[in-house]
Amino acid sequence: MTRQPFFYDITLRDGNQSLKKPWNLKEKEFIFNKLVDFGVQAVETGFPAASDMDFDAVRKLAEISPENLVISALARTVERDIIKGIEAISFCKKPRLHTFIAMSPFNMKYVLNKSPQEVKKIAIESVAFSKEEILKVNKNGEIQFSVEHFGDCTENLPFVIDTLKEVVNAGATVINLPNTVERTRIKTFVDMVEQVYNALPEDIIIAVHCHNDLGMATAATVESYFAGATQLECCLNGLGERAGNTNIYEVAVALHNSGVDVPLKLNEIYELALTVADMSKVEIPEKAPLIGPEALAHRSGIHQDGAVKTKDMEKGAYRPIHPTLIGRKDDEKIGFTSQSGKTAVFEIISGAGYPITIQEAVRITPVVKEAAEKAGELPVRNMIDIYFNEVFNVKGDFRLVAFEKLAENMFNLKFFHKTEFFDINAQGNGPVDACLCALKQSGFPQKLVDYEQYALDGEISGSGALAMTVIHFEDLHGNIIIARGKDESTLKANVKAIFNGINLMNK
Repeated sequence: MTRQPFFYDITLRDGNQSLKKPWNLKEKEFIFNKLVDFGVQAVETGFPAASDMDFDAVRKLAEISPENLVISALARTVERDIIKGIEAISFCKKPRLHTFIAMSPFNMKYVLNKSPQEVKKIAIESVAFSKEEILKVNKNGEIQFSVEHFGDCTENLPFVIDTLKEVVNAGATVINLPNTVERTRIKTFVDMVEQVYNALPEDIIIAVHCHNDLGMATAATVESYFAGATQLECCLNGLGERAGNTNIYEVAVALHNSGVDVPLKLNEIYELALTVADMSKVEIPEKAPLIGPEALAHRSGIHQDGAVKTKDMEKGAYRPIHPTLIGRKDDEKIGFTSQSGKTAVFEIISGAGYPITIQEAVRITPVVKEAAEKAGELPVRNMIDIYFNEVFNVKGDFRLVAFEKLAENMFNLKFFHKTEFFDINAQGNGPVDACLCALKQSGFPQKLVDYEQYALDGEISGSGALAMTVIHFEDLHGNIIIARGKDESTLKANVKAIFNGINLMNK
């Protein structure tokens, strides 16, 4: 597919008319400038005949529009509407009058109360009049004609196509095929679009304008592009009547993922979405594709594992794009629920700045799961509390009472094993060696494999930096056990790590 899609934005018309509090001129101008910066090729600025306020807004936006931007105004197939519309956009370099009439059997009979031949005559005459009038003010003026309720024209498609051929002869260069109310399969609609595309001259631009009543507007728009539609009528944040219009972000990214050259600044999508949500007072649903707060969230253990393993790759295991494509600075979110696993524990704890190994994550996962089963998704704070309790305060048969230095290389160790109390003096090359010697004298020899000392941020306890000792033991089966201890005193951190380790090995 070599042709570039033509994005025709309808936020200031369809989107605005659906708001509980429509925008004033200043707000419309702000959104208009955002659209220009975003890179859309056309903007439908409003319905000038609807009110003086709408007329003034369309005229103002036409006056400030860039030379390369198509400015469109909507008009019914009524002379007054057409004249008003053309007057409002006459100041821009590329004006387009957009007129429409319904052609579905249902609407012609029950809404318009007109016969198909009457509708056909109105369509042709209105386009001819519009073309004549717009050329009086601008030789570059265009006419766009829409078959309202085109999606419902399955029974009379030959009539529609015949009418459109005459509409084109009357001067329309853009034919818009709206799925005004989404009622049926995407394939049915797209097949109809393709039939119109094949029936009209090659130089005629085919457009689609899809509503989202069944949640398929994006798919219908994208597939219509591949069936021949070049102009894609979309709305920022998917605003619009009822369930909204086609969401421009979703269409743009879907086409981008399909290898199509999309002439929009995709990296501005996320910020633009947040701005529009704030101005429209229409919140972004948390599960909204691409822009929702939860659009990058993973809670299933399987999904979390795949997401973590591919987080630094352009293509992720469980995301359609890299977040930076649309300007999202937040990365994939890992939340812990009863459905999560060790990967989430590891990512959340390490992401909070605390040292943890996968082995430790495996060990504490059952405890975190149990808490999540009761409370739902756990806040990071709660998970850190569990981490400290389970990693630095391991409960077991061994309980440290005291460890003191008596003299150079001489230490005293007091501890319980179950209910038996031990009070042992031992020599050693430092506190770790002396503590291990005391345990050996008590009948509990341990095999130390590695010893490390770190400084740990003491934010959790409200104190300054803490000493953290990490000791690797080898148990009777040859397994490596990692134990940690923390304290303001390095000596005590060492011994706490040893007792945490022996309790882990004897669980």
